[in-house]
Amino acid sequence: MGLSLDFGTPVNTALLVYILYSVQRIIFPSTSKPTTVPNEFKAGYSWMPKTHPPTVLFKTFTPQTLEPFNGKDGGRILLAINGIVFDVTAGRNFYGPNGMYGNFAGRDASRGMAKQSFDLEMLTPIDQPLDKLEDLQSDEVENMKGWIDHFSNKYIVCGKLVENGQA
Repeated sequence: MGLSLDFGTPVNTALLVYILYSVQRIIFPSTSKPTTVPNEFKAGYSWMPKTHPPTVLFKTFTPQTLEPFNGKDGGRILLAINGIVFDVTAGRNFYGPNGMYGNFAGRDASRGMAKQSFDLEMLTPIDQPLDKLEDLQSDEVENMKGWIDHFSNKYIVCGKLVENGQA
């Protein structure tokens, strides 16, 4: 009983030729040197930024000093959640003047984030004392903490929010 090869179909022939070619490439790899030297890095590395991003200092904000950072006129966008101020300028599409969360820019967004509401009545007027959030349900507090975790991992913490007149 001998080994018989059936080259009767073109598919079998093509598979055999491909297998033999693959085995030959594995056993006898090409040892020729490239004819040209790669030149991608001759001018230097391209990962360097054109300008260094501005330095962000940790500052103490009040509702009145936070309000100008609303992203209008292309400026920085800051928002606060439970006393922590985040620089969300990188998320301008979301937090900028025309973004979904644009009304939180330059404001204390704690109640709105806790209740998952973007309504303007969720915002405390900037000349009023900070919202103590004492009437929030436990699931709303947990939701707010989830937002704080999300923002802490995604954006720069750049300050804390205190009552007007305490900065």
